[in-house]
Amino acid sequence: MTDYPITDYDDAYANGPYIDGAADYPPRWTEQAQAFRDRLSEAGRARLDLGYGSAPRNRLDLFLPEGEARGLAVFVHGGYWKAFDRSVWSHLAAGPLAHGYAVAMPGYTLCPDNRVAGIAREIAEAVSFAAGEVAGPIRLTGHSAGGQLVTRMISGEPLLPEAVLARIAGVTSISGVHDLRPIMKTEMNEILHIDAEEARSESPVLHTPLAAIPVTAWVGLAERPEFVRQNRALYEIWRGLATPMRMHEEPARHHFDVVDGLADPAHPLCRAFLGLD
Repeated sequence: MTDYPITDYDDAYANGPYIDGAADYPPRWTEQAQAFRDRLSEAGRARLDLGYGSAPRNRLDLFLPEGEARGLAVFVHGGYWKAFDRSVWSHLAAGPLAHGYAVAMPGYTLCPDNRVAGIAREIAEAVSFAAGEVAGPIRLTGHSAGGQLVTRMISGEPLLPEAVLARIAGVTSISGVHDLRPIMKTEMNEILHIDAEEARSESPVLHTPLAAIPVTAWVGLAERPEFVRQNRALYEIWRGLATPMRMHEEPARHHFDVVDGLADPAHPLCRAFLGLD
């Protein structure tokens, strides 16, 4: 349990030490993702390694449903803006694909080679590129740092072209870090280099949403208290504005397994993301 006021921000934002078998998750994700890509590639439904920008990591994978896509779903990975890449999460596309959505999974330039603000601009490029490949409504979701990035797409200084923003039908932040100010007090900020100005410009909770786009704030109740608080913060602040807000605190889910529901077309997370419930 995190005590407030916080005296140890590194512990407050540490997930692995509080999850049984934490070290087993990344290799398991990687194996599942590779098997998924292999299956979709064999079926001719995977367009891999598409370039959306000029940087080496400005690539995305686009997975296609059977038949014509009813819209575009975009998943933005987490890793505190400094870890992982798109190839670890491919299997999470299974749920939206089953409902007829094409799924884009972009990579981005990690810190310290980039700043959080720069990553947001890369994700805006990726979303815009994918929007040009797939017609219909666009739904954005992201996990942890990815939750910050997708909510940043619809708040603060506009990053998306107006035509793309107008197509966004919903955003789901999963365990998102919506206020960057506490991250400035962690040791990882030696890599991230977040300063007060960037925390103000890139924290969704400090901005008014750009449009009345439905937003779901989703978190696991077995997560660190700071992630539960960050999730509630987005819900409580934005629900006072014009944006339709929903919040869900999923019992028994922690930071590493809370995303699993995206892969299951019948799971409430997947259905909420796609606006089916």
